[in-house]
Amino acid sequence: MSRTVHARIPLSLLEAIRRIDTPPDQTDTEYVPELLNKRLGLSETVYTQIRRYSDAMKRGQRIPFAEAEGLGTLIGRRPDASELFRSAGAIFADDAYTSIPAPTRQMIKHMPKFISRPMALKQLTSIAERYFGGSLTNGGSYVSLTIPDSVTVNGTADSGGCMYYEEAFSDLLQLLLSSGTDVEHVHCIQRGENACEWRAQWTGNQGN
Repeated sequence: MSRTVHARIPLSLLEAIRRIDTPPDQTDTEYVPELLNKRLGLSETVYTQIRRYSDAMKRGQRIPFAEAEGLGTLIGRRPDASELFRSAGAIFADDAYTSIPAPTRQMIKHMPKFISRPMALKQLTSIAERYFGGSLTNGGSYVSLTIPDSVTVNGTADSGGCMYYEEAFSDLLQLLLSSGTDVEHVHCIQRGENACEWRAQWTGNQGN
């Protein structure tokens, strides 16, 4: 059976390309047509694919793993690959967070920590499983994200593509747990290990 990924992953990668390739003054594209040929994010191909992935999300359709992996490789060839992977991770985190029902987000934000943190971890676990095909571990003093199949790990030769998941994890921790702790990439598929894992220290036992 062929591997697939949630459409939100390739969608976030393409959205990052589109945003970074769009000039601050978008009216420039009206007077400099050749800009459309130089910037992939402004091409009709990217807009068409963005619409396709958006439609796939609405219909609950998944995308072939190789297709999403190809986007990771494409980004990895660009000189701004690092910025793109981080931007895509941030886009994913924002979209995944806003997909959580508003009442749930409000409860997590305003309830005491001994109530809100288990709720936040439940949402993080759901995001890890639903979108990444991964798992979340609460180790008491830390929380870790493990992903056995990464679409970006081979985007660059130095595991630079892993910044996509690192940024997404870091931003989700900030959004759901108000935790600004640095995320450490402790295991990596590119190093011959079975999965990529990111770990962040946190004060999980604190009260409100």
